[in-house]
Amino acid sequence: MTEGRVRARLAALGLTLHGPHPPHDPLDAVVVHDRTARTSGQLPRIAGELTCLGRLGEGVSVDQGRAAAEVCALNALAVLEAALGSLDRITRVLTVTGFIASTPDFHEQPAVLDGASEVLYRVFGEAGRHTRSAIGVAALPRGGAVEIEVTVAIR
Repeated sequence: MTEGRVRARLAALGLTLHGPHPPHDPLDAVVVHDRTARTSGQLPRIAGELTCLGRLGEGVSVDQGRAAAEVCALNALAVLEAALGSLDRITRVLTVTGFIASTPDFHEQPAVLDGASEVLYRVFGEAGRHTRSAIGVAALPRGGAVEIEVTVAIR
């Protein structure tokens, strides 16, 4: 792999990394251990502002949630790039854990999280295929509708 390959792919797809948006102390945005890197939870932030507030099933549509999940995935890539020095160090996306603020009768969490999964697949191709969990929760930090964590294998 040549340096800048993933950045070139992002540009070709018209995707922008809006972060990094690191967490507050004493938390780390990314922990690197052996050949894996794991992000802290990433909210849908652009220019420091949350882009999707509320709960799915109560004012936030599945399409809005999907778009928020895509922003979360791009923010995860931004903190990974800051921690690793280059996204080209990522050899495989291993797991995405998604938390979707939703009403008790909302059951489309997987459809929302598809926004994150699809962007990671588009960026990394087959190496972007991953396991995942889509979890409905009552509330998320700062009123965000979606939050994700990403674990990747690195070289």
